[in-house]
Amino acid sequence: MHSGSRSRKDGDDKDNNSSFYGKPNVNGEYLKAFRTKSYVEICNKAQGQLRKTTRLSSPSSSFVYLTESLLEPQQEIITNITENLKVHHLLVEYFEASLEACRCCDTILECIRQTRLAYGRVTNVVKLSETDQSHHKAMINRELASFVLQNNPFSIISPFQFRDIHDRYLLLFNRLNSKRRKIRRLTIKRVCKKVGAIGLVISQTALLVALLVLAFHSIIGLVAAPCVMSGLLGLMRKRFKLVHERHGVKSSRRLYEQLDVAAKGVYILINDLDTMSRMVKRLDDEVEHWREVADICVKNGKGEILREVVREFHDYESNFLDQLEELEEHIYLCFLTINRSRRLVMQEITEERS
Repeated sequence: MHSGSRSRKDGDDKDNNSSFYGKPNVNGEYLKAFRTKSYVEICNKAQGQLRKTTRLSSPSSSFVYLTESLLEPQQEIITNITENLKVHHLLVEYFEASLEACRCCDTILECIRQTRLAYGRVTNVVKLSETDQSHHKAMINRELASFVLQNNPFSIISPFQFRDIHDRYLLLFNRLNSKRRKIRRLTIKRVCKKVGAIGLVISQTALLVALLVLAFHSIIGLVAAPCVMSGLLGLMRKRFKLVHERHGVKSSRRLYEQLDVAAKGVYILINDLDTMSRMVKRLDDEVEHWREVADICVKNGKGEILREVVREFHDYESNFLDQLEELEEHIYLCFLTINRSRRLVMQEITEERS
């Protein structure tokens, strides 16, 4: 089973990375991301918060919320700015979705922490078996029985929850793109209208200049003067209208850029959460497998089965712990990309007022 799990693991990661980055050298991109200063900083910050919380409370009972300390900009700041600047509701929904994604990451990190604590019993079994199983058989059985009785930490978040998040974020992504396309069509119409209006103003200006020349060199000037003045007033009105339309085009272009950055952020979120969903499912299956194996061993009680189970635990222990570490690294990378997207969207919003 476990060799198959490793191959599935590699296949899943390859598929996800291709969709996430869209580049052939995906492993290189991941390694590059892990080496960045910002990634190292967010890992150190998270680990420091985890150690602090664990030191102040019982490791098995404390739930560590990293969103409040890792999320940037903080949600309170986002809320104040979006309310004061009357930000488009789709951008508000983007910020709420990114906050929800961070809380989902929090939940998965807690699953990883609880799994490591539970798997400590398996590690104890392996260590005890390295001495003399006959002397430690009762203790080994107690550790295995405790491991079986513990709930699977990854069962608190189901594939259905991931699917629900995926569907809602995909809907938001489509709505952002739909609004972008609508703005683009309206902008093109405005530009075409503006070009036509400029051409009309130029032709009318030329005509009025000709009339003015005629008015000042002819007795008809007294009759033509009211028409000339009326034409000048009309040109001024058209000019004010063009200025107003130019402002509208500029405002639409700004909103288009904001929605574009937000749509890209949601796309990254969808890919990241899809990857985590597959990784969580794989680890959930692994934990259930180990619990079933341990349960068979405890109920059977035979020494040869115990030796076989311990050998299997020993052979695949590092593989399982590597999967936990890989998921944890991906979560920190998700925090990093969420923060980067939130900062870019907020930058587009605040630059509009600067």
